[in-house]
Amino acid sequence: MINSRVLTVSLMSKSTPGNGFSPGAGVLGVKSPPKFYDAADILVDSEDIQPASLAPGVLLLADGTKFRGHLFGAENIAQGELVFTTGMCGYQESLTDPSFAGQVLTFTWPLLGNYGIHANSSESSGVWPRGVVCRQMMKVPDHRDSVGSVHEFLSAHGVPGIEGIDTRALTKRVREHGTVLCVFGPIDKEQEMQSILDNLIPPDSQDLVAEVTCSESVLLNEGATNAEGDLLPRLAAIDCGIKFNILRELCRRFEVVWCPANMKFDDIIEQWSPDAFFSSNGPGDPAHPGAATVARNTLSSAVRADLPVMGICLGHQLMGLAAGLRTYKLKYGHRGANQPVIDLQNGRVHITSQNHGFAVEDPNQGMLAPHPSGACSSKGNNVLGADFKVRYVNANDRTVEGLDLVGKSSFTVQFHPEACPGPHDAAPLFDRFSELVKQDLLSNPMTQTLGGEN
Repeated sequence: MINSRVLTVSLMSKSTPGNGFSPGAGVLGVKSPPKFYDAADILVDSEDIQPASLAPGVLLLADGTKFRGHLFGAENIAQGELVFTTGMCGYQESLTDPSFAGQVLTFTWPLLGNYGIHANSSESSGVWPRGVVCRQMMKVPDHRDSVGSVHEFLSAHGVPGIEGIDTRALTKRVREHGTVLCVFGPIDKEQEMQSILDNLIPPDSQDLVAEVTCSESVLLNEGATNAEGDLLPRLAAIDCGIKFNILRELCRRFEVVWCPANMKFDDIIEQWSPDAFFSSNGPGDPAHPGAATVARNTLSSAVRADLPVMGICLGHQLMGLAAGLRTYKLKYGHRGANQPVIDLQNGRVHITSQNHGFAVEDPNQGMLAPHPSGACSSKGNNVLGADFKVRYVNANDRTVEGLDLVGKSSFTVQFHPEACPGPHDAAPLFDRFSELVKQDLLSNPMTQTLGGEN
């Protein structure tokens, strides 16, 4: 068994079983790309894992609500913030999405694990929810490429699960009253769990970005070129909880340096000389004074230095804070693969994949769909040296979904253009950023550092 909080950039040895993750593989000009752990690798050559006991369990909510069910996965006590996701598939990607760190994840689709767990299909090296809630867990998956069941996956990573829960009633409660702290585990430990719940600290108060970010910077696809043999621009990708498929998409367009969230701007410039910056998705409160604030300062420094910047999800929220807007906790967040987003520039609607519990306030209407707790950041100043405009809004609740910086080659989106699985409506946004970087290099030949060359 391994701890699900393994470092994202743990390199695989040549003798390590499993397919691993190598975003630089297959990119033109790249000869020896590094390879990293995929969360499913643990099942490829693992010892036999005991079947789920399905022992009686109980889920307790902070408001006093109680649900009974049966346990699977690691039979430990799970604790965290209860959230839900509406995707009908993609559970492996959700389980391995670092944005779920600190949370207990409810799947609204009633069947979990139909097609099993697949090698090389995770979004990180670990399983990040602190617990999993579902209606029915499939004991025997039905897919020829499956390397194990959801139970085996969670058990191997030390994450508890509970099934037999009325997830419809549970989700309605969260939608009506907001996300809530919870705990679940063996029914004979209910008194102990109640004590844990009474003293449970909201995960948002913890430095979750520091928990999920990589430990050191690494060049993923050294020597990457385009079809004409020209070196690709070098991009510093700030890892606030980055998903593997984001790195794949970036490596197709840039020479990518994977950087920890707490790596400062000056250090990145000195060591890697990037042409542009990118900031990823991630968990927790974007206004947390820890690693998220370091990442925010890095992004604002990059904008002030006239380097192109793109932010996704948490990266969007960090840029919103740097623009002087408040961030705030949403009532129940946006988690799923069917969130409609309106591009205010042309009126087009994109169906998007999203996973976030905080939002950037609207500059005119303020905080929309806020959590009953009223949790929000303090009002700040615009430190970007540029004005901004709201480019995207959510079609359901009108919350801000993206910003464009006026006069800068920089923009942000709250949703995930790399959606895997999910709709591909927003995938061209990576191409948009790539073009902005190319145009910026052409218009600033004196500062051009293609491929990190000075």
